[in-house]
Amino acid sequence: MVKLLADKGIKDTNVLGAIAKIPRHLFLNSSFESFAYEDKAFPIGADQTISQPYTVAFQSELLAVKPGDKILEIGTGSGYQTSVLCLLGAKVYSIERQNELFKKTSLLLNKLGIRPKHLSFGDGYKGLPTHAPFDSIIVTAGAPFIPKPLMSQLKVGGKLVIPLGEDPQIMTMLIRKSATEFEKHEYGEFRFVPMLEDKN
Repeated sequence: MVKLLADKGIKDTNVLGAIAKIPRHLFLNSSFESFAYEDKAFPIGADQTISQPYTVAFQSELLAVKPGDKILEIGTGSGYQTSVLCLLGAKVYSIERQNELFKKTSLLLNKLGIRPKHLSFGDGYKGLPTHAPFDSIIVTAGAPFIPKPLMSQLKVGGKLVIPLGEDPQIMTMLIRKSATEFEKHEYGEFRFVPMLEDKN
């Protein structure tokens, strides 16, 4: 699978190395285990999916993670992206809106010995203001717009990577240049489940 990702253009050897170490089949329902190392997305329950490995690698590469980076992840999902970020040395703060997935993934990550700094059940649109600011923010669901709370929780110099729009989404990166100025970059079409809100 790692060779496939490299052939598709992923160049960050740290990202490829992290993906090589993670047993993706453990993050899937058992009926999909035999397909775990194909570059495909699969359902994981609660109408959510585990992203295809290329998407995980692409978003991780855009973040250019350095050990010790404080990263907010919107959409814990199966915990696969969370695990990649943890193996890259990030301090990961992650929010999941689906309680079923939040409970299941919390148990799985603990069993695998993967230790995010903070896992929470809640509304990703609001971010985690009590833990801000963050070096980077990654959104793993399709957002109709860029939530202002996430922009405000990003450090100057930090990156927000978010799939924007309807299906398909445009992978978008904002770099915070100052208190009020953001630089925008776009990286083509991807497909994600919608980002949901209004969870207390």
